[in-house]
Amino acid sequence: MTATGPDRAGEFGAITGLRSGKRSFYPEYVRSTERLARAVQALDGISRALVRNVEGPRALVEEVVRAAADHLQADWLLLAVADGALRGVRPGFLFYDVGRLVDQVELLPEEVRGQLDVLRSRSWEVELADTGPGWVRAPMILDGEPVGGIVGWPGVEVEPTDRSVLGVLANQAAVALHNSYLLHAATQLRGRTVQLSQEAARQARDLATRSAELQETQRRLMDAMGRQVLDDERHRIARELHDSVTQHVLSAGMTIEVCRADLVDLGPEAAAIAARLVPAKDLTRRAVQQLRAAIYALHHNADEPPGSLVSLLDQLSTVHLPGDLRVRVRVVGVPVALPPDTDHALLRIAGEALFNTAAHGQAAQAVVRLRFAADKVVLSIADDGSGDPARLRHMLRLASVGDFDGRHRGLVNMAGRARDLGGTLAIRRARLGGVEVRVQIPMEGAR
Repeated sequence: MTATGPDRAGEFGAITGLRSGKRSFYPEYVRSTERLARAVQALDGISRALVRNVEGPRALVEEVVRAAADHLQADWLLLAVADGALRGVRPGFLFYDVGRLVDQVELLPEEVRGQLDVLRSRSWEVELADTGPGWVRAPMILDGEPVGGIVGWPGVEVEPTDRSVLGVLANQAAVALHNSYLLHAATQLRGRTVQLSQEAARQARDLATRSAELQETQRRLMDAMGRQVLDDERHRIARELHDSVTQHVLSAGMTIEVCRADLVDLGPEAAAIAARLVPAKDLTRRAVQQLRAAIYALHHNADEPPGSLVSLLDQLSTVHLPGDLRVRVRVVGVPVALPPDTDHALLRIAGEALFNTAAHGQAAQAVVRLRFAADKVVLSIADDGSGDPARLRHMLRLASVGDFDGRHRGLVNMAGRARDLGGTLAIRRARLGGVEVRVQIPMEGAR
């Protein structure tokens, strides 16, 4: 059923705000058209204000104030944010005074200061309190809570539609101000994130540099430790040569000299024998000179180039190199870098074993074998000398219980070094025919 007559007129009036009548229809139509034009202009101002979010809260507040002033054709218009609301929005208020924008309290007219006090401290009273003659207010609502308001002195008659438009503008201003604050806060956080990311990248580069420096320092330390081991071995051999071998050779020379003196007194035949002992005396004298030269060289030669455990073993094999002993170094598997304490222990064990071979084994050759496996590293020193593995094992057991005369500490030290790394030391018959000292260290103990 189609509505006609008064019903149609009521619907038209509800939509346009007009009442049908021949005498009053046209003036009301004109006023309605003007209100609609102002409403559209205000909504256009709202749109312009909303799209200025990226320029910051100040630009947004200015655009909202101008749009509201244009809509009300007001000479004075004030927008203010309540204290504690819309955190971070600046300025807290803005006053429009005939085209001029003011944001300093001391420059406001006295009656405007009273309106500002209501908007800032009692924003919930914006709609309820008496505005005074000529003033019109609209609250700013965000999430159902008042966060400020707009108050103005309009230059035209204010209709309910104007108040509705002003309310829409105020509410949209609250939302836009809050969004603008969030946008700028997010921009600042993004900038801070970029700054922190750059700082983290710089610190990562610094850490990489420090790590490289630390690795280089560790390499130099290992080289220094290797040189120290070689120096210790040289000094120990020098002491052994000085305290035992040199003294024995000197004693032999003195004995020869005493015998020559005694033989000369026994007659011509004995004198001939004494003459034949002169070369022996010269040999002992030259032997002492060579020993002293070797001792000096061992004490002062510390220029071996640093290197890995394999190269250090190669160098170590030349330290214990009498004329009748040939030492070879063999490597099985892929060499891996070992911790400094492991390198140091293996090097000292090899040095002790080679010294025993050179000093006591009467060997012609020795083989140092270093084997790298996935779960262990094995070092063996084998010779073709006359040593007895069973006797050495027996001496090691006795020395481990109590070595009262200080002998065989080398065997005990080798076993102790292997044990400290979680490994074992074994002494057995070598394939070359002499003694083999075998040290086995688990890879987890070598890391």
